[in-house]
Amino acid sequence: MKRFLILLAIGASVVASYAASAASFAQEPVAVEPTIDAGFAWYDATQWPVENKCWTDVDRYFARLPGRAHGKVTDAVWGNSQHSAGEVVRFRTNATTLKVRYKLYSGNVAMAHMPATGVSGLDLYAFDEESKTWRWVAITQPRKQEEEKEWISGIEEKTRDYMCYLPLYNGVETLSIGVPEGAEFTALSPRSDKPIVYYGTSIAHGGCASRPGNAFTAMIGRRLDIPVVNLGFSGSAKMEIAIAELLAELDAEIYVLDASPNMTAQMIAERALPFIKKLRESRPTTPILLVEDRWYGNSWILPSRNKTNADNHRELQKVFDTLKDEDPNLYYLSAENLLGEDLDRDATVDCSHPNDLGMYRQANALEAVLRPILEKLRAEEAK
Repeated sequence: MKRFLILLAIGASVVASYAASAASFAQEPVAVEPTIDAGFAWYDATQWPVENKCWTDVDRYFARLPGRAHGKVTDAVWGNSQHSAGEVVRFRTNATTLKVRYKLYSGNVAMAHMPATGVSGLDLYAFDEESKTWRWVAITQPRKQEEEKEWISGIEEKTRDYMCYLPLYNGVETLSIGVPEGAEFTALSPRSDKPIVYYGTSIAHGGCASRPGNAFTAMIGRRLDIPVVNLGFSGSAKMEIAIAELLAELDAEIYVLDASPNMTAQMIAERALPFIKKLRESRPTTPILLVEDRWYGNSWILPSRNKTNADNHRELQKVFDTLKDEDPNLYYLSAENLLGEDLDRDATVDCSHPNDLGMYRQANALEAVLRPILEKLRAEEAK
C-alpha cells in the first residue's frame, strides 16, 4: 500500500465524517466536594484528572511535561511545557448557569498576533445528544491574570456532558467551576483510550487559533473521538533525543512528528532519523506520521522562504524513503494541502501561523491520513 499521501480538499465530506464520529465516550465519575459561596457550589478542577495530560509527576498541576524533564529538555521547551495547550477538563451538570474562577500562569493574556481568547481563554463545549456531536457553548475573554467569570447563563435545564479546553499559550494555576447551589455536578475522569501524541511547533501548540477548541489538534480529537496529547512547543520543536525519550514513555495509538517548521534542512538531515530510531527502540510498531513543513503564506513572492520550505520537504522525504521499506508503520503527509489549495493562502495570520481557517484546513488534511490508520488499528484489534 502506498503510504505517501498528497491530500485533496475534503469539503463537505468532513462535515459528514465529523457527525459520524459521534462520541462513544465512557468516563468514570470522580467524587469532588464543592465549596459553597454566595449561592454557588465551586468545584476545584485540580481535584480530578485532566484529559490529554500524560504525566502526573509534574511541578504544576496543569503542566505538560514531568518535573524530571527540567534540565533535560531545552529551557525553551521547558517554558512552553508550562502552558496547558490541549488539556481538557470534563464534567456533567444540569446547571442553567456556569461560572469559572481561574488564575493564569502568566499575566500576558494576549499576543500581538493572537487574541486573549486563544492565548488564555477557557473554551467550553457540550455534547449534543440529538446531533451526536460536541458543540461549542462559550469562551472566557480574560483581561487579567486572575478572573471570575460567568461563562454562560440561561441554559435549558438538562443534564449534559461538558468539556473545557484549557488555554493554548498560557498556563493555569488554579481553576474552579461554579454551578448554582443544588444543581447536579459530576466531575468526569479522562477517557482511557490510547491517545494520538502530537509533537510539533508553535502551530501544533495552537498559534494562532482564536479559541483553544479551534486548534487543529482539538478538532481532530472531536472528529475522531480520541484523546489528542498536544506536545507543541513554540519555536523549540527541534527533535532533540531527550524529547524522543519522553515520547517513548507514552503508550500512544499514533505518534505525529511535525517539527520541521522549527528546523533547518540540515537539522532535519542530522536529527530526524536518530529521533525516529530512538522512538522505535521502545515503540517498534506504533504508527508514526511524519508531517512536512507547511508552506509559508508568502513563499510565492519570497524566494528565500520558498527555498526554506522546499529544502525542508526534501530532507524529510529522504528520511521517509530511507525507512519506509523496513518500517510498515511509518506514514508521510505532504505539505501541499495543509493550509488549502488557494493560491492567495489566506489561511495564516502572519505567513506562518494558521488562522481559524488554516486550523480547519490542517485538521482536514490530518484527518484524511489519521482516520484510515485508526480504522486499520481497530480492525486488527477486532481480529
